[in-house]
Amino acid sequence: MSEIEQAAAGRAVVMQPDEGPSFWQPVPASGHADPKLTPDLTGFRGLSMGYQTVAPGGRVRTHSHDAQVELQICFRGEGTVTVDGAAHKLRPGTACFLGYDTKHEIVNDGADELVMLWVIAPSGLEDFFAAIGRPRQPGDPAPEPFTRPADVIATERAMGMQDTK
Repeated sequence: MSEIEQAAAGRAVVMQPDEGPSFWQPVPASGHADPKLTPDLTGFRGLSMGYQTVAPGGRVRTHSHDAQVELQICFRGEGTVTVDGAAHKLRPGTACFLGYDTKHEIVNDGADELVMLWVIAPSGLEDFFAAIGRPRQPGDPAPEPFTRPADVIATERAMGMQDTK
């Protein structure tokens, strides 16, 4: 049995919607990220899972992952995902597989919050949200929009994110 298989053997974690870490995100997303199943909780580094809420008019900047694959499912709201230059409508149930080095951007062009479920393998996206965000508690009012840290590009590169715009 491999180290990854051993880490997952016999493990189970159940997270409720208001449990776990949550981070307000800076502009241009201006929403919040809610990592749910992360190595800190599961003991498994093979993947992590969570939700990202993008405010109306917000966007997740174009980027790619050089050492991770990502699954995204539109959970609530509407928007547009652009993958390697091709735009696709997002609505609840839309599913995306984003392989290594696949450029992608998410835009909330709807009137309501856009909520995306994400799964990334191996884990690490949760660390990015914590590094650039601010702690959030369920029910907290949204803060005034705030800017990304000055060293965000260095943080992105250190975490395997490329092609950011």
